[in-house]
Amino acid sequence: MSGEKVHDLVIIGGGPAGLTAAIYASRGRLDTVVLERGVIGGQAAATEIIENYPGFPEPIEGPELMERFEAQAKRFGAKIEYGFVTEVDFSGDPKIVKTDTTEYRARTVIIATGAQPQKLGVPGEEELAGRGVSYCATCDGAFFKDAELAVVGGGDSAVEEGIFLTKFAKKVYIIHRRDKLRATAIIQERAFANDKIDFVWDSVVESINGKDAVESVTLKNVKTGEKKDLPVQGVFIYVGLVPQSQLFKGKVEIDERGYIVTDEFMRTSVPGVFAVGDVRRALGRQVATAVGDGCVAALMVEKYLSEQEVV
Repeated sequence: MSGEKVHDLVIIGGGPAGLTAAIYASRGRLDTVVLERGVIGGQAAATEIIENYPGFPEPIEGPELMERFEAQAKRFGAKIEYGFVTEVDFSGDPKIVKTDTTEYRARTVIIATGAQPQKLGVPGEEELAGRGVSYCATCDGAFFKDAELAVVGGGDSAVEEGIFLTKFAKKVYIIHRRDKLRATAIIQERAFANDKIDFVWDSVVESINGKDAVESVTLKNVKTGEKKDLPVQGVFIYVGLVPQSQLFKGKVEIDERGYIVTDEFMRTSVPGVFAVGDVRRALGRQVATAVGDGCVAALMVEKYLSEQEVV
């Protein structure tokens, strides 16, 4: 997989966008390698239930859906390998992608590195990470049986994961800086109907408190300035995403928020390099939009390579 071999396509990231690109590219008989540094499936694999993906009238678990994506990509011949990408060089042909163990050479590259949860940046968050502070209810919720928990945020992810946590917790407080949620209507309805969920409106977390584990959060009401401590044993944070684009600064155009800039065909500022999914500047952060990105990018890779007269 390394050395002098030149692949048609290297995809950096194995979330829904990267896997979709792998399905289309490998089905088109392109020599395709997907590089994943962690769990295949990205953010979607950390989602308990997905019920708005077309073709699944009944909800499907996120990990199961991503396993199906992976199996389909492998069926067409895509190779999935694991490692941390440490360096890229898009200045020549072929493009160079280095991991902690291997160097890959490719005629084209699709960046599908996704995004990671935004941190609050408050005292106690870093110190108590993994000791009550979490960014993944699906991963950690089972550790909090009969506990009282705080969920920070007001969007779909925050409210959905708050609902999920009620499977284990005695009480879930959803803390939102505004006086109404941003989550979609059907998710809001479920949360308001759940007697284990209480809402703390117009409030922000000023600190997460505890010695060896989370014991409370200090809240500030943004309208009155009043502060209070809320006793909880866990804090789940869903206040946005940060694109994982640091590796590509100076390599492709990136906007002021850190998102890779592409056109409607997923092309970056460098010919032969494409970007898809949550790492690129776009509206919507859904599995369905990621799939669309991956499909378009793979088709554009085929077009690019045919124009280069290498396929």
